[in-house]
Amino acid sequence: MEKSVDDIIEDIKEYLPYIKAKGGITVSGGEPLLQIDFLTELFQRCKELGIHTAIDSSGGCFSSSPAFLAKMEELLKFTDLVLLDLKQMDADKHKSLTGMTNKHIHDFARFLAEKDIPVWIRRVLIPGLTNEAEELQQLKEFVDGLGNVEKLEVLPYHTMGVYKWEHLGLEYPLEGYRSPSEQEMEQAEHILQPASF
Repeated sequence: MEKSVDDIIEDIKEYLPYIKAKGGITVSGGEPLLQIDFLTELFQRCKELGIHTAIDSSGGCFSSSPAFLAKMEELLKFTDLVLLDLKQMDADKHKSLTGMTNKHIHDFARFLAEKDIPVWIRRVLIPGLTNEAEELQQLKEFVDGLGNVEKLEVLPYHTMGVYKWEHLGLEYPLEGYRSPSEQEMEQAEHILQPASF
C-alpha cells in the first residue's frame, strides 16, 4: 500500500504526545536511502513537529556522486541519528557475505563523521562468520577513528526469518550457522568496549 508524506504525518499526529515524550520516528526498510527524496520531505515535516528522526541503514546505496551527496546533505539537515550496520570489515569477506564489497559503506560512515551526525553502529554476531577476534578489533579501531559514534551494539544472530526464505522456495544463505552463546557475546562485547563514547 502506497502512502504519501501527508498520510504518514496524519498517522504520526495521532501518537504525537507519546512519540515526543518517548522517542521519535525511525525509518528502516529495505533501504530507506533508496527513497531519499521522500525521506527528506518526511523528516522535514517531522522536525516541524519537534520529532526526533532516525535512519536505519545498511549504507548499501551510498554513492559519492555529486547528485547523491547533494541529496544526502539535504536529508541530514533533518536527521538526528543514523543506525548503521557494519557486517564485516574485510572487503572480500563482506562481498562473500552480502554480494558486494563494503567500500561505499565505510565511505558512508566517514561521510557521517565529517558531518558530525550521531551514529549507532550495529554488528550482528554470527559464530564462524563475524566473530573473529582480529576482525572485531579492526571494527573497534575503525569505529574509534570516526568520532561521531555514540553506541556500538552487538546483536546476536538468530534464525527467526528462515521460514520466509523457505516459504519463497529460496535457499537460505546462512544455512548451518547458529546463534552465538552468551560467552561468545561477552567476548565480542569485551573486544569492542568503547574508547571514546
